[in-house]
Amino acid sequence: MKKIDRQVADTHGLPRKNGELVFQAPWQGRAFGLAVVLNEKGAYPWDEFRAGLVEEIAKGEPEYYESWLNALESLLLDRALVTRDEVERRAAEYKSLERDPVF
Repeated sequence: MKKIDRQVADTHGLPRKNGELVFQAPWQGRAFGLAVVLNEKGAYPWDEFRAGLVEEIAKGEPEYYESWLNALESLLLDRALVTRDEVERRAAEYKSLERDPVF
């Protein structure tokens, strides 16, 4: 198992059932996968993402992957990998169903 795989597997709070990750909606799996792939591509160190996730969870978000998405968004904005306008535009595309929320 690669180092990042172990780091991801050890991330506290990942919802699991019988050891497998559990996603209640497609966007959750996408957010998870995006965070992992961007780390693997060198966009940021995993520990930086994990620290942001811990901060988001501490805020008391009602759902784990909402915290995950907020941490990812904040990290990408802080590192200037995306702009606020890009995030808002993409969110609007999903909300209006311009982008398929399943695929």
